[in-house]
Amino acid sequence: MTSSGTRIGIIGSAGRMGQAIAAAIAEAGETLAGGIDKDGDVAALAAQSDVLVDFSSPGALEGNLDAAVAAGVPVVIGTTGLEERHHFLIDHAAESIPVLQTGNTSLGVTLLAHLVREASARLGEDWDIEIVETHHRMKVDAPSGTALLLGEAAAGGRGIDLAAHSERGRDGITGRRGTGTIGFAALRGGSVAGDHSVLFLGDGERVALSHLAENRKIFAKGAVRACQWLVGKPVGRYSMPEVLGLEVPGL
Repeated sequence: MTSSGTRIGIIGSAGRMGQAIAAAIAEAGETLAGGIDKDGDVAALAAQSDVLVDFSSPGALEGNLDAAVAAGVPVVIGTTGLEERHHFLIDHAAESIPVLQTGNTSLGVTLLAHLVREASARLGEDWDIEIVETHHRMKVDAPSGTALLLGEAAAGGRGIDLAAHSERGRDGITGRRGTGTIGFAALRGGSVAGDHSVLFLGDGERVALSHLAENRKIFAKGAVRACQWLVGKPVGRYSMPEVLGLEVPGL
C-alpha cells in the first residue's frame, strides 16, 4: 500500500468486482485503504478511507450507508438488484454525504445511456424499443441493472414512466405489442461479462445501439474514476453521466 493518492475502501472486496477494483486502484495510482466483506467492520474501513465503493449486496446497503454517513465519507454504489426502499435510503444518505449510485460504472455504458435517451426523445412512439442483455450463467437478477438503466434512459427520453410502460417475460400467446412500450429480454449463459443492445424498431428500418463488455476491468476502471470524481463534491446524489460531464435531465 502506498501513502499517496485518494484512499479508496472497497466493500465487497473478495468478489470478482472487488478484486478488479483493487487492481484498478493501483493502476490509477491511488491508495487501497482496505477492503471488507460480509460481517466485516465497515465503520473501521470508512474511518480510514477518503471514499468508499460498494459492490456488495442490497441487504448490506443500509448498514454501509449508515457507516459512510457516520464517518462523513462519500460512497460510490455499484450494487445491483436495488429496490425502491434502497433508493429511499440512498436519498436519505445523500442529505448528509455525496453519494453516487449507478447500475453500471462503465464509461462506455454511461455514454450509451446518453445516446439512448437522445434517440428515444427524437424517434416517436411508433418506433418500438427493445432492450436485450446477455450475462454469465451465475448472474441472479434480471433484467440487469444496466438494462434497467438503459430502460430508464429510453423512458426519460419519451417522458414516460418505465414501470408503467415495460414488457417483460413474454411467453405463450402474448397478444400484440403495446404501442410506446419498452421491452426487455434477458439471456444467461457462459462467462459473458455483459452485453447490452437497445433496438429502435420502426417500419422498414431499425437502429441498434450496443455495448459489449469483454471483462470486468472496464467496470472497475469506471468505479475508480467515479471515486476520484466524487471526493470533494458537495452533499447530494450523483450519477455516472456527471462524471463524464454529460447533461443530466432534471438538474
